[in-house]
Amino acid sequence: MFSTLAQGNPSNSLAQVAPILYLLFAGLTVGSAWMIVISQNIVRMAMYLLFTLGGVAGLYFMMNAEFLAAIQLIVYAGGTLILIVFGVMLTSKNPFMQLHTMWWERVLAIALGVMLAVIMVIALANTPVTQIPSDQLPQSHDVHTIGMALLGPFLVPFEVAAVLLLVVMIGAAFMARRRA
Repeated sequence: MFSTLAQGNPSNSLAQVAPILYLLFAGLTVGSAWMIVISQNIVRMAMYLLFTLGGVAGLYFMMNAEFLAAIQLIVYAGGTLILIVFGVMLTSKNPFMQLHTMWWERVLAIALGVMLAVIMVIALANTPVTQIPSDQLPQSHDVHTIGMALLGPFLVPFEVAAVLLLVVMIGAAFMARRRA
């Protein structure tokens, strides 16, 4: 692998490293998601969520979806995670509180998780994989085109989501202030 890099053929070396990177990002995503489920400390759950979202962003980068990867890191890993951490710390008297679940809640969660995993595997196994001809692919992948598509016909849902996030932040601040 490293000899190919030294010879200056980047496309061949990328093809050799891609499966390793995929396994690394997929393992990070699945392992961190599992740790979110089994952890009982809210702050640790937030840290595992950061690793999960980072792993998904890495998978997006590998699929050449740089815009989605950047949005994943900026919006979800940056904004949402910080909102969760501050929300927990503002509204909780003890930010390091432990969550205790009953045994039947764990059994139900495991059963639902296994059921959803089986459904996903069945759906993936029955989905045909086809190659899209290059003449049918969109020609422009720049941020301007994505922005025009997002803010053109989807302006109202975009603004409604922004107002909803603002209302949630104001509500969390109001609840935290009232308890103090």
